[in-house]
Order: sequence, then C-alpha cells, then structure tokens
Amino acid sequence: MSLTRRQVTSAAMAAVPAAGRSRREPRTLYIAGDSTAAQKYADAAPETGWGTAIPFFLRKEVQVANHAVNGRSSKSFVDEGRLDAILAGIRPGDVLLVQFGHNDEKAGDPTRSTEPWSTYQRYLRLYVEGARARGARPVLATPVERRRFDAEGNALPTHGDYPAAMRALAGKEGVALLDTEALSLALWQRLGAEETKTYFNWTATEQDNTHFNPPGAIAVARLVAQELLRTRVLARRDVVRLHEDVPASWITWPPAPAS
Repeated sequence: MSLTRRQVTSAAMAAVPAAGRSRREPRTLYIAGDSTAAQKYADAAPETGWGTAIPFFLRKEVQVANHAVNGRSSKSFVDEGRLDAILAGIRPGDVLLVQFGHNDEKAGDPTRSTEPWSTYQRYLRLYVEGARARGARPVLATPVERRRFDAEGNALPTHGDYPAAMRALAGKEGVALLDTEALSLALWQRLGAEETKTYFNWTATEQDNTHFNPPGAIAVARLVAQELLRTRVLARRDVVRLHEDVPASWITWPPAPAS
C-alpha cells in the first residue's frame, strides 16, 4: 500500500539518529538500474556500465554500491527482491539513485513491462518511499539514451513517454531529477553518428547501440556526477575530476562470479 508523504516524512525523521551522521562519515550511493549502469565482467568486455565509472568522479567519502543488473525494469527489480535488498542495508544520509526505462518499454514481456503514466510511476514510487522511510535520499535519473540517428544526422530519442513520466513524478514528489536522457541525447548530437560509435559497444563482431564501452561509460558517469552536484544531492567537496580526462585504461572487468 502506498504511503502518504506525511507518513514517509515521519518515518524518515524517526530513522535518523538524534546526533545525525558525522559529516566525515562515509555515505553510500546506491544504484538501482539496468544493464546500462551495471557492473560488467571479463566475459562481457569491453561492454561497460556507467556505474563502473562513477567512482572516478567521487571522493572516497562517497562509496558506491552498484546493484544495477542486466535486463531489469523498475518492476522486475522490485519483484525479484532487489529493492528490498537495498533497503535492508541503506542508512540515513545515503542516496538511492534509480535509473530504469529500457526494459520497462518491452511491451511483450509481462515480467518487465510497465506503462509510463501508471505502473512505471507506481513502481518508481516504491523506491522513493522506501528510501525516504529509511532517512535516505531518493534520486531519479531518466534512462540514458541509445545511439540512434536519422538520415540527416540528428540524434533521436528512443524512450517514448518514460522520461516525461519520470520528470513529472519527480516534480510531484519533490525528488531530485538527473535528466540523463536529455543530456546524453545532446552529447550524442554533438559527437555525431560516426564518433558515437567509439562510445558504444561497437566491436568487430557486434554493433551495439545501447551499451557502452569504457569511453562511453566514463562520459555518462561524468554527466551523472555533474547532475548530482547541480541538484545539490552531492556537495562540491564530494566530487572530483569533473573537467579532467579519465583514461579508459582505468576501467577493469573482474572475473565473472561463479554460478
């Protein structure tokens, strides 16, 4: 059952220790999302989620817990208990960053599909209310854009009404919004159809216009860090290298976990 804003606020206040969290005590940025943000392993290289690169732009006092998983939607992430796992560990002062949309769009898959103005918003509210009830700060990030251009070289949006639905929900609920859909679309437009191939997982055997390689993951992570600063979710002291080169060689792919 959906909580009222008053109930959420009261629960959040009750969850915060009286003395509050020490300013120097590390906070954690939790990421709930899909394959565009997820950690990749050696068997998927050079595919890289932007969540792998976001620590390069954060000071050590802001830790990252990347729970994003390939193929998940706002619905399936909840139904599989993954949101519950985050909420079991999140603490007052932490941040829950939520980016879904790619797999919510899969209309033929009832395990993942949502409708932008109804079920998508209802599932997103679960993340918002869950974080607030535990004294953490929810942040919504519109789904990063795919690589798609028309014949005239214009970068095209691919997510339909999902970004607009998330923007509307963020405004209604007073949640910080990172408009990574609009920002990434503008970036792909500046780079152009050919150069963007070097940001996506284009290899000799694959032409992937959804997932990133190391330069693309770093570029999107930079956008996310800049937005976290712009929206005052993070302070200037929390971020680093926003205008510095981050080498692609910093990206590594650990061995895949044993099944």
